[in-house]
Amino acid sequence: MMPAYVIEPPDELLIQTVNNIRRRDDKLLPGDSLRILSNTTIPILPEDSEVTVSFKEIARAYLIENDGKVNLGPEYGKVEVAGMTIDEAQNAVLDHLNEIFINPPKLSVELEQLGGKQVVDGPHLVRMDGTVHLGVYGSVVVAGYTLEQAKMLLEEHLSQYILNPEVNVDVSGYNSKVYYIINDGGGEGDQLYSLPIKGNETVLDAFAQVGGLPTIGSKKKIWVARPAPAELDAEQILPVDWDAIVKGGSTRTNYQILPGDRIYVAADPMFASDIFIAKVIAPFERLFGFTILGNGAVRNIQQGTSFGGGGGGF
Repeated sequence: MMPAYVIEPPDELLIQTVNNIRRRDDKLLPGDSLRILSNTTIPILPEDSEVTVSFKEIARAYLIENDGKVNLGPEYGKVEVAGMTIDEAQNAVLDHLNEIFINPPKLSVELEQLGGKQVVDGPHLVRMDGTVHLGVYGSVVVAGYTLEQAKMLLEEHLSQYILNPEVNVDVSGYNSKVYYIINDGGGEGDQLYSLPIKGNETVLDAFAQVGGLPTIGSKKKIWVARPAPAELDAEQILPVDWDAIVKGGSTRTNYQILPGDRIYVAADPMFASDIFIAKVIAPFERLFGFTILGNGAVRNIQQGTSFGGGGGGF
């Protein structure tokens, strides 16, 4: 079993708020919807049309418009409520209606639908400073914490803006934890692959990501080099039995890969020797080729001179 996943840049987190109800003392913004109910209205007459009756009633949802006001209709006008809490908005509407009615009405104002605040829902990249940005709700440091700890930190931060927030946190992009595959080039340079780790990869899974062993790789010289704590001052080398894993289905050396592991594939000795010999004799081949080319050029010149001299005799 791997230890609990620790978040680091540049991981990508999927953050979802299950409960996104705003606090009552949060400020109202344009786009929010208020349900306003009043027990007192302008008298409704029997001859009033349906439209006129709807103008006189105050018993529905009212949108806070871009100017920060709710429009109560042509009979009552507009009231500015943006920037207020719900209780302050209720008092503002009540003061406005008191200018119309002789007897103060009983009034109820509640937030029906939030529109001026962003919903925290979707992928969020862990930035280089270790924070995730939550839009209008600011930023929270999550790097260095487990998913459960990050959930608690996000809920604590969002509780300033949302009533009893419930947050789900998961990793949608494992970008910070990697392992490596190094293929020995037999003297022609090593090949290095960096692969993201998701938590359940084995040695066989790792090679499946790069198309298997390289042509010059040795099946008998494969190992996992696992970083050891600095205080141990020692190497952790885990030999891999390739044939047992592939042909026999053995799991004994099909190790689970951990972050930072290096899977090393040494070059086959025959290929390595061939490459070494080729590198040693290559300069001599070039030198010998130049020598042959030079000798050929001299002979051609000599032969041309001879033919030219014979023609001059006739």
